[in-house]
Amino acid sequence: MANDLEEIEKARDLLRDAIESLKEGFALYDDDRRLVLFNQRYAEMNKGVADLLEPGLDWEILMRETARRGIYADAIGNEQQWVSDRLANGVEFIQDFELTETDGRTYLVSVHPTKFGGFVVTREDITERKRAEVEERDGDLLIRKVLDASSAVVTMARIGDGQILYRTPAALQMFGPSRSARQHYLNPEERADFITLLLADGRVDDYKLDLVNAAGKVFPAAISSQLIDYKGEEVIVTSVIDLTVQKEADALIRQVMEAYPAAINMTHADTGKVLFATPEIKALFGEAESSKSYYADPNERDRYLRDLRQAGALKDRRMEFIDANGRTFWGADSSRLIEFNGEEVIVSNTRDLTDELAIEAELEKQRELLFQNEKMSALGELLAGVAHELNNPLSVVVGHSLMLKEEITDPDLTVRIEKIGNAAERCAKIVKTFLAMARQQPGKIEQVDVRSMIETAADVAGYGSTSGEISIELNLPADLPAIAGDADQLTQVVLNLIINAEQALTASGTGDRIVLSAEAKPTAGMVEVTVQDNGPGIPKAIRPRIFEPFFTTKEVGDGTGIGLAFCHRIVLSHGGQIRLDQAQNSGSCFRISLPAAAAQDDKTDEPDDPIPTFVKHRALVVDDEVEVGELNAEILRKEGFHVDFVTSGKEALSRLQTANYDIFLSDMNMPGVDGRKIYEALMDSFPEMLAKTAYVTGDTMGESSLGLLEESGLPYLEKPVSPSELRILVGKLLADQKDQSDG
Repeated sequence: MANDLEEIEKARDLLRDAIESLKEGFALYDDDRRLVLFNQRYAEMNKGVADLLEPGLDWEILMRETARRGIYADAIGNEQQWVSDRLANGVEFIQDFELTETDGRTYLVSVHPTKFGGFVVTREDITERKRAEVEERDGDLLIRKVLDASSAVVTMARIGDGQILYRTPAALQMFGPSRSARQHYLNPEERADFITLLLADGRVDDYKLDLVNAAGKVFPAAISSQLIDYKGEEVIVTSVIDLTVQKEADALIRQVMEAYPAAINMTHADTGKVLFATPEIKALFGEAESSKSYYADPNERDRYLRDLRQAGALKDRRMEFIDANGRTFWGADSSRLIEFNGEEVIVSNTRDLTDELAIEAELEKQRELLFQNEKMSALGELLAGVAHELNNPLSVVVGHSLMLKEEITDPDLTVRIEKIGNAAERCAKIVKTFLAMARQQPGKIEQVDVRSMIETAADVAGYGSTSGEISIELNLPADLPAIAGDADQLTQVVLNLIINAEQALTASGTGDRIVLSAEAKPTAGMVEVTVQDNGPGIPKAIRPRIFEPFFTTKEVGDGTGIGLAFCHRIVLSHGGQIRLDQAQNSGSCFRISLPAAAAQDDKTDEPDDPIPTFVKHRALVVDDEVEVGELNAEILRKEGFHVDFVTSGKEALSRLQTANYDIFLSDMNMPGVDGRKIYEALMDSFPEMLAKTAYVTGDTMGESSLGLLEESGLPYLEKPVSPSELRILVGKLLADQKDQSDG
């Protein structure tokens, strides 16, 4: 018996433990509706009457006390009726009955009758769940109100059959009261592809396809969809954008861009795929699928893209491209990096720089020519000053040496005088060369036989050559046209080039041949003279400077740097050009282009000395350089002139007032009364002397001197003056006077 009681007690303990482990509140009532047992959760959920909960508590008492204490909101003010209703119904099976207490908590109550007439009551606290449901319901309502008020086209539909669960008014207007989203697609296959993509990623943005609106009209659209869980079911929420207006705008922009005369390109940044190209781009590069084919250097695009990504935009970046015909050309590319349809895209404008670069090259050539002329002008001013200072003493040396040579009969003295004269004449030639470089025009214009000029230069160079291993070859056609110019100056140009070539060949030990050739260029009206050697050539680094005055690569004492500068000035003054032909792979090649002379009728040469004797003529000589003036006076006296020599312009004008002269020789640059004041005095007071006057001057380069010579038209001699030149000058003056008197 004791054992049975222990087993029963043990079973009761197990039952109590099981009841206490429940998360719900639990209470057991017997067939008299009295409380048998309950767990702690049941007491907590009935805290308003927890003080009454004891085994044996009558169900009716519990109900009345619950109503009296106002635990349930629907019982307040109606306690008796509320209790009567519950007692009248008796105890029957109740499943998940919701009870809301006045403190706001909600319980889910279930009543289960037992086989022995009693019943079990369970309680579950669903307060938080109810609050969440309310919040969800309120949130859904708010979202629905917002969506209903918006202009967005949004639908929510099932995945499988596409049944529409919700749509905004804008969606209803666009698609009408359709039951399924499948009806919105033009092609069922497109929806299947879209759903496949959506199921894989859970989200799809800006998917482009054609849809059908409520009127059955097809329109372009972009849809964005996402999978969400709705009431335990996975559904699709989709927003739709009608692209009709955008497509029309894109078409208009494309039409405008295609009509715009600019080479505009839109390409994919990574792949180079051409997304859009204007007709100018297609004309330039052809129908290319990728812009990567544009570049002459395949690696250039990688560098270009790197710089573009770093800067965001590039302006006039110069790159080498290949056009549709395979021609390589330089272009300027201005570009910007943008995002288009979620991709990195390059919008660029490309300009062909071929013509622009040609113009730049020509401008650079002209700037270089102008710079060279400026340097030569500066050199000319320097050389003119040097020549002016040397002219007077050289006139004395040259004049006296020539006069002594004519007078002396002693052979030994004659040899010495010839040496003095040769040295003086050499100095005079140097001065003449300086002046030739300084002049803007050749000293003497005549028809020059090109073949004879080149042969003379070659002969002179051959006489002076110290190396017998260098040959000078001539390639000269017989029918070369003549050129107009100063034969001495042009011969000196060719001679300088030959000497330079010889020195280069000898110093380097490379090469053994110099070729002189000439060719007529009838279409250009030019004759081209070429001096070419097979020597070491001119280094590329110094080629731009070879015509600069005083630039030389020779050691000090071996070169002055004037030779090529002289050649450049002389050729330029003849209306020609001299250039280094840089296309030659070895050796040096200079090309001289000179204008061909116009055909002229043969003229009878006038005698060098028109009047053989000057006896009984009177001359006036004025020069502030005493030695020069006395020399010129002595030359005239030996020819039979009665000569008066003065050293100032003021004294010369005084002599003209007191005596008559057949010849008046005047210096130009003198202190006080100079050549211009003498000319103005002659115009005003002695007009008859204008036909008898000539200038003997060492300054033919100054602006004032040149202006006076041009204005007066008087003949002149340039110092240093030889006796023969002076005789010819005065003879011409006397002959002109005689012609005027006879006429």
